[in-house]
Amino acid sequence: MIPWELEADELVSCNCAYGCPCQFNALPTYGHCEAVAGLAIKRGHFADVVLDGLRAVSVMQWPGPIHEGGGKAYMVIDQRANAEQRNALLTIFSGGETQMGATIWNVFAATFQDVFDPVFEDIDIAIDVDARKGHVKVAGLIEAQGRPILNPVTGEEHRVRIDLPNGFEYTLAEMGSSTFHSVGPVKMALEDRNAQFAHLHLNNHGVVRAAA
Repeated sequence: MIPWELEADELVSCNCAYGCPCQFNALPTYGHCEAVAGLAIKRGHFADVVLDGLRAVSVMQWPGPIHEGGGKAYMVIDQRANAEQRNALLTIFSGGETQMGATIWNVFAATFQDVFDPVFEDIDIAIDVDARKGHVKVAGLIEAQGRPILNPVTGEEHRVRIDLPNGFEYTLAEMGSSTFHSVGPVKMALEDRNAQFAHLHLNNHGVVRAAA
């Protein structure tokens, strides 16, 4: 197995109600799943291929709950990535060179029926996890805006976090609100749905957990 490791900031927009039932092993709010996931890599490597500073976006859609399969997906990879870096990122995000079931990418890979060819474009991404603010933009293809959930009475920001000690994506994530759309092979357009902001640290064997 080729060793790899990534530290990144993530903004995920999905079609569920705030908090996303998937995080609680429950069925999706509206019976199906749609998501745009943006990733800004701070540090990373795939063997000796350096991945620092690169970006990626996944667009995913399932006709029912994720575990029932039948999904379709495509990826946008940072156009700045060279051939080795592109291959490394596509391998990681397709679940390759990973212990079975150890990462969200490895698990999701088994649920896709259609995976469209990746595209290589400029990705505009900014993520502030603690502030629950960010955006993911690929001109002509994808746009997602994340923001804090607002109290419907006072208008004040409402903060909620999800703690998953045994999670395969993150251990702690901030919840927010998002509006997002995608065109191309996987189309969607949604407003005021769930947003997830998280610091990720994963390798071949799953989430890298802080020492006690």
